[in-house]
Amino acid sequence: MISPNTIQQITNRIDIIDVVGEFVKLKKRGTNYLGVCPFHNEKTPSFTVSPAKEIYKCFGCGKSGNTITFLMEHEKYSYVEALKWLAARYHIEVEETETSPEQKQLIQTADSLYIINNFAQQFFSDQLFNTEDGQNIALSYLKERGFREDVLKKFQVGYNPDSRDTLTKALLANQFNRELLPKTGLVSLRNNDELVDNYRGRIIFPIHGITGKIIGFGARVIGKSDRGPKYINTPENEVYSKSKILYGSYFARMAIDKADECLLVEGYTDVVSLHQAGIENVVASGGTSLTTDQLRLIKKYTNNLTIIYDGDSAGVKAALRGLDMALEESLNVRLVLIPDNEDPDSYVNKVGAKAFNEFVAASKKDFIIFQLEVMLKEAGNDVSKKSSVVNQIAETISKINRAEDFTKQQDYIRQCSGLLRIDESGLINLVNKYKRDKINKDEKRLAIEEAAALQEQAHQPEDVLDDTQLLFSQDEAHEKNILRVLLEYGLRPWDEHQTMADYIFEELDQFHFDNPQLEHLFESYRKNYSLGLEPDSKTFLYGDNEDNRLLVIQLLETRHELSQRWDEKMEMKILGVDNSKQDIESSIIYFKQKKIDKLILQNQEDLENESLPYERKLEAIKIHKDLKKISQELSLKIGTVIRK
Repeated sequence: MISPNTIQQITNRIDIIDVVGEFVKLKKRGTNYLGVCPFHNEKTPSFTVSPAKEIYKCFGCGKSGNTITFLMEHEKYSYVEALKWLAARYHIEVEETETSPEQKQLIQTADSLYIINNFAQQFFSDQLFNTEDGQNIALSYLKERGFREDVLKKFQVGYNPDSRDTLTKALLANQFNRELLPKTGLVSLRNNDELVDNYRGRIIFPIHGITGKIIGFGARVIGKSDRGPKYINTPENEVYSKSKILYGSYFARMAIDKADECLLVEGYTDVVSLHQAGIENVVASGGTSLTTDQLRLIKKYTNNLTIIYDGDSAGVKAALRGLDMALEESLNVRLVLIPDNEDPDSYVNKVGAKAFNEFVAASKKDFIIFQLEVMLKEAGNDVSKKSSVVNQIAETISKINRAEDFTKQQDYIRQCSGLLRIDESGLINLVNKYKRDKINKDEKRLAIEEAAALQEQAHQPEDVLDDTQLLFSQDEAHEKNILRVLLEYGLRPWDEHQTMADYIFEELDQFHFDNPQLEHLFESYRKNYSLGLEPDSKTFLYGDNEDNRLLVIQLLETRHELSQRWDEKMEMKILGVDNSKQDIESSIIYFKQKKIDKLILQNQEDLENESLPYERKLEAIKIHKDLKKISQELSLKIGTVIRK
């Protein structure tokens, strides 16, 4: 386990805007930052990051957390992996303490995939460059295709021999976990217990994650072969998710940012060839349909995407996949189709880097206009097909519905109505119809979800909340508020002799929390405080107790912040005023008031119990009077605090 000292160093250095901004484009809004949520599809940004509280919250899907939980959720890291990622980012040396056998096994399982992949990459590279078969079969083929050794080594390209189990034997000889090997995709399990190489006789393209670690492989046949598919890719596992990966993105990040444009091709060899030609702002989809996660990965570095695919019908269809998602992500998409049955790899080798760049610059076509031209060509003179084209293009344009993209949408309507030879106002009406349909569909979906929630509630006990139950519900809200003020103000001075935490502990000495989670957090704070530490929200936000982390995030999150013009509107000083004492006093009084009210109700039930002994009834009457007196005193204090 990572030592507390290392965790403390990491949490002291964490900048949530710096880390989250690596994955989400953030814009400053008041004291917070706003962006499009990376956890669900949305058009209007509702993902808020608070640097002061060091938390994020999406008011669309409800996801919330801190820097560490963001990495765990977005990158699928474990808690330890997230800490190590942050340690590497901030150049902090990681000290580790002894872990339990269960924790150790969990960490080893996660790390083993990376270690096995790294070993396999070195094995494949050695086979390509340092063995007779590799040089004669694979390297000679790659050189015939025009690849230089320095570029192959940059991308760590390798070769897996055609023999049955060369890699398998090497892995087992190095004592890698036999049970874990099939999960990597490098080997296959045959006849229940026999392990054999999965990528036999293939050229291997390692796939790098955002940190440069090898997360998987693409294995390509040499030349033309009827033996199996052209490519075999790593199966989904703990470190590899094909929908979130773009081949070459690790090598292309800086070039994409510098050029403010990302070139998207289909295959691994396309990426390597273009890099070799000096065109480095290029990534590959790996032959799969574009996903929202891949588009957002591109958008981290640029809003300009140019898709370069083969000019045949398959290439056209591949290029058009994911168009609506790209529009919804507000990317500026252009399309280039390579002529003469060439692909980017063969074409750049044929014409050279300069001519290739000139061709791309001259051949870029707007994605929507290209789609319309293709559909019109296919429709020919068929009236019904043309009508379908009008509807399809209107639906596509309706996807561009962010306020900042209004001008772009109007321009598309103007261009497309001209190409379709229809009235512009008619196309506007059709686009608006699709927008309304989308809104209605979303509203129906929400209604169904709400109905399901109500139905679920209906299966709960049908009794209406009585007074006691209602008080219990309100009581939890006041318990949470006590923890909020404790976390927010606890270390500040109350007076010359005590802190605000001391004051809260003293005032609540005779009271307890009914919610066990809240009680545990309260006692955890008190324990840390009594040990001479200085606990605050960060202590629990970045601790290893997940329940406490989630609870603190819930206590801190708020959707709204005061406008900087609030003082002017209220004609009184609101902003910048320290209301911490009033906040604590009112929180304590309301907390006590609800506890006393609940005790009064419970005592009332005792009084109404006819079987209660006479002595106990007298005692209950006295308790009732005492509680009523305390309640009245608290009510007066509530008025005093409010009037302050």
